[in-house]
Amino acid sequence: MSLSEAQAPGMDGLVIDTTTKDFGRDVVTESRNRPVLVDFWAPWCGPCKQLAPVLEKAVREAGGKVKLVKMNTDEHPTIAGQLGIKSLPSVIAFIDGQPVDGFMGVQPESQIKAFIDRLTKPLDAAAIAPLLEEAEKHFTAGDLPGAAEIFGGILAQAPQEVRAIAGLIRVQLAAGDLDGAKQMLASVPPDKATDPAIAAVAAQIALAENAPDAGELDALEMAVAKDPTDHQARHDLAVALAAAGRKEEAVDHLLEVVRRNREWNEDGARKALVQLFEAWGPADEATVGGRRRLSSILFS
Repeated sequence: MSLSEAQAPGMDGLVIDTTTKDFGRDVVTESRNRPVLVDFWAPWCGPCKQLAPVLEKAVREAGGKVKLVKMNTDEHPTIAGQLGIKSLPSVIAFIDGQPVDGFMGVQPESQIKAFIDRLTKPLDAAAIAPLLEEAEKHFTAGDLPGAAEIFGGILAQAPQEVRAIAGLIRVQLAAGDLDGAKQMLASVPPDKATDPAIAAVAAQIALAENAPDAGELDALEMAVAKDPTDHQARHDLAVALAAAGRKEEAVDHLLEVVRRNREWNEDGARKALVQLFEAWGPADEATVGGRRRLSSILFS
C-alpha cells in the first residue's frame, strides 16, 4: 500500500473532505478547538494536485496541532465565493470561527511548516506592537490586502488580540464589506466588546449603516440652508456627512450647533461629536482638530 493510500483523507481525522452543508461543523466549530486549514481545490487544477500531498504531510507532522479540511470548489462553490477566492489552490486558516490567514498557489514544504508554526506558536506580546504599527501603515496607505494579511497573521497566533480584530473589521469596512464587518463584530467575545478598539469599530459600523444616498444629503443641506437654526436638521446632516466620509464637514455642523445652543437636545451635538471622535480614533486629523475646536468653544 502506498503512503498516499495509507494516509488518504479521513483515515486519521487530521485530513478530511467537507461540503457546504458540513462546513460549519468541520471548520467553524472545529476551529474553536484548534486551527483549521481549508484547502480549496478542484479536480482539474494541476497545482492543487501538487500542493495536496505536501500540505497533508505537513499537517500530519504537526501532530494534531492543526486540522486540514479539503473542499472541492467544483462540487461546493458557495463558501469559496463568499470568501472571495478566485485562484486555486487557496488555503485559508480559521481560528475561533474566523478566517485569519492564508496563502495561494503551490508552496514548498518549509514555507507550509512555517505557516503552521505561525498558527500554533503563541506570539510574544512584545512582538505584537510593531506588527500592529506595520499593519496600520498599510491601512493608512490604502493597502487593504497588506493590512489584512498582517492583522490576520497576528490573530493566527494571538486570537484574542482585540486591536487586530478591530483592524480586520476596519479593513472590511474600508473595502465596502459592511456585512462581513458586522459578522466579525458579532463574533467578538462579550468580555472584549467594551474594549475601546472594539467600541470604535462598532461606532464606525453604526455610521456606515446610516450612510445616506445623495438625495437624502441634498434634502438635509437644503433644510439647513433654509433655516440655520434647525438644529435637528443640522445634526442629521452632520451624521449623514460622517457616514459618507466627509468628516470635516460633519464636525463643522455639529460644532455650529454647540456654538448656537449648547443645551439643545440635552447636549446632543457634543455627544454626537464624542461618538464620531471615538469612531475615527484619537489620532485621526478630524478628531484632533475637532477636539481642539470643541474645547475652544466650551472653555472660552
